[in-house]
Amino acid sequence: MPGVLQEKVAVVTGGTSGIGLAIAHRFVREGARVFVAGRDINRLQEAVKEMGPAATGVRSDVSNLADLDTLYARVREEAGRIDVLVANAGIVADAALGNHTEANVDLTLAVNVKGTLFTVQKALPLLAENASIVVVGSSNSVRPNEQLEVYSASKAAVSNLVHNWARQSRERRFRVNVLSPGPTRTPGLLGVAGPAADQFAETTVPLGRLAEAEEIAEAAFFLASDASSFVTGAELFADGGYTRA
Repeated sequence: MPGVLQEKVAVVTGGTSGIGLAIAHRFVREGARVFVAGRDINRLQEAVKEMGPAATGVRSDVSNLADLDTLYARVREEAGRIDVLVANAGIVADAALGNHTEANVDLTLAVNVKGTLFTVQKALPLLAENASIVVVGSSNSVRPNEQLEVYSASKAAVSNLVHNWARQSRERRFRVNVLSPGPTRTPGLLGVAGPAADQFAETTVPLGRLAEAEEIAEAAFFLASDASSFVTGAELFADGGYTRA
C-alpha cells in the first residue's frame, strides 16, 4: 500500500539528529520526498545516507537568512512546492539567572525564535494549498526549567507566534500547529544530563520515563497528515503528562 504521505514534499529543519531525524525517517517511510536541513555537513550526509534516495540534504543554519534562501531555492528547483514543513531546528545554550551571557542569549533567540519565524515566512511562496506546518516547541513553554530560562522563554514565544499564524489559516490555506515534546531521549539531552535524565523522568514525568524520539515523530506524523485536517492553532503536548504533573 502507498504511504499516507505518498508524493508529498516535506521539509524538516534540524533533521540530522534526535527528534528531527526521527521525523524525517517517519516521513520517508510514509512515502514523502523529504528535504532535510542541518548545520553539520557530516551529520547531514550520514542522515541522508540512512534514509536513502527519498531524502535530500541541504546544509542550512536557520538563524542565517541566506541559508534559508538557499534551502528554499533548492526545494523550488527540485520539487516546486512544500506540502509539509517541520520547523524543528532549535538550540539550548542557557543558564540560570546570574550566569547568562550575551552570546548565549543571542544564539538561543536567533535560532529558536528568529530562525523559526523566518523558516515559516520564507516558505510561504512554496506552500501548497492545505499544507501543514508543524513547529516543534517544548513542554518548557508552560513548565519552564530554572536552568533553561531563555530556552523556555523562546519556546513560549514560538507558541505565541503559531497561535497568531493560525488566525491566517483561511487566507493562507495552510494549517499550523505546535508540537511540544516533554523530556525525550535524544543525543542533546543525554549529552547534557547523562543518566540523570532517566532519573528525572522516573520521578517527574507521570508516565515514569523519557519519551523516545520515534514517539514524538508519530505525533508529528499525525499533525502532518490529513488525519489532523481540522486541527490548526493547537499545541499538542507529547510529554507523558509532564506539563500536568
